[in-house]
Amino acid sequence: MLEFLGSQINEYATTWYVVVPVVLIIYKMIATLYESYLTRKLGAKPITNCQTDGWAGFHAPFVLIRKKASGELIDFGVERYKELKNPDVPTFMFKIFNIPILSTKDPENIKAILATQFSDFSLGTRHAHFLPLLGDGIFTLDGQGWKDSRHMLRPQFAREQVSHVKMLEPHMQVFFKHVRKNQGQTFDIQELFFRLTVDTSTEFLFGESVESLRDSSIGMRPNSGDFEGKEKFAEAFNYSQNYLASRAVMQNLYWLLNGKKFQQCNKIVHRFAHYYVEKTLTLTQEDLQKQNGYVFLYELAKHTRDAKVLQDQLLNIMVAGRDTTAGLLSFVFFELARNPAVLAKLKQELYSKFGSGAEARIEEITFESLKSCEYLKAVLNECLRLYPSVPQNFRIATRNTTLPRGGGKDGMSPILVRKGQNVVYSCYALHRDEKYYGKDAECFRPERWFEPEARKLGWSFVPFNGGPRICLGQQFALTEASYITTRLLQEFPHLSSDPNIGYPPKKMSHLTMSVYDGVNINMY
Repeated sequence: MLEFLGSQINEYATTWYVVVPVVLIIYKMIATLYESYLTRKLGAKPITNCQTDGWAGFHAPFVLIRKKASGELIDFGVERYKELKNPDVPTFMFKIFNIPILSTKDPENIKAILATQFSDFSLGTRHAHFLPLLGDGIFTLDGQGWKDSRHMLRPQFAREQVSHVKMLEPHMQVFFKHVRKNQGQTFDIQELFFRLTVDTSTEFLFGESVESLRDSSIGMRPNSGDFEGKEKFAEAFNYSQNYLASRAVMQNLYWLLNGKKFQQCNKIVHRFAHYYVEKTLTLTQEDLQKQNGYVFLYELAKHTRDAKVLQDQLLNIMVAGRDTTAGLLSFVFFELARNPAVLAKLKQELYSKFGSGAEARIEEITFESLKSCEYLKAVLNECLRLYPSVPQNFRIATRNTTLPRGGGKDGMSPILVRKGQNVVYSCYALHRDEKYYGKDAECFRPERWFEPEARKLGWSFVPFNGGPRICLGQQFALTEASYITTRLLQEFPHLSSDPNIGYPPKKMSHLTMSVYDGVNINMY
């Protein structure tokens, strides 16, 4: 009996050894034939460049994780384009765990993804990645939900609202105390920028700042009272936001990352937002109209009384806007500290318009007057070019479609994008392409923004994305960065860094980009 069972088992095993490979071969043949059919049907050509990353792309994820941990991931992405079989064609396919992914820095393809073929692409699983912290908001939704969010939020970023720069000054006075306590010694200004922007963001959005800059190191304490969630908000928000970036990297396996601390931090953030939402909902429409000053939450409450909608939209705006401004400011002062000629030229412009030190004419620093500072605008643009806040992004195809370029021998023919396929686009790599920015594309040179070529960049410069999902808060962020830069240079004209610090800087990349090792400067 045992011998009979053994022979049957061996027979079944032998059958499976034959059947499984045959089935896989047939499946592969059918898939290849179907892809060839779609390619012809949609007028596409085979992709010009393919990158191999070990068998079926199993090597790639481990390289990416290692590069991310060492602060080299973003620059590694640029190198990938240089190593292509045809580096003049800035689009390629690679695999991660046998899943084909398209990567592009071609402005025509980026234009298609973000604008001309907008409906062919979606955020994919971003909503699921970010749901535990951000819920349903403009940053996470697609389709009608996104349209409704944008319709509600767009008026809140109108020009008259972003012109309210005066609310920044009290926070700057506290910031100055942190700079002075270092007495000209080296300190990390990036850490202060992240605390400053969480303070200004919470005041703008909720009507009350968490006042993270007011600490015992400068002999201060928060003015406003504490409540559950406030004291720990900034730290919890930072942790959860970084955790979201890791969930996004995991793509469809995001659910594996749902740790206890992540859940606890989400609760702290939600308690903080809930406190202000509930407080606002006790106000009548008449009360809201009587409120002095501009508070984002109050304006939203005039349009909806749904507590969840209010909370989710506020947290979406905060995650999309707070770190981007802090990161931009960090790179601005990193570059100013190592480029004395640029610093001198910028100070000359700012001092001639607004004075400096005890002679500073703070009341003259307005939305309009900052916009007229052409060299300041060039410095910010150059930092956004070299260090876009979101260095790379992705979309998921909602149908079988094409991208305009990347196929055929010359790379000028359309390429097939299968429904559900991930397409990564790199603003960081595009902004450093010599084809659009010349031989010195890797150099920090604000003067390039006064040259005729700068007016022809179009989709070659996309620090705030483009198309229907272009950043609503870009003017708000630029105004805040301009004001903070102006006030710091008025107060502290001497700025330098250690010339031995490595260049280019390593980059920390979570949801947004910042300097990996901090921005250690001398300022007095």
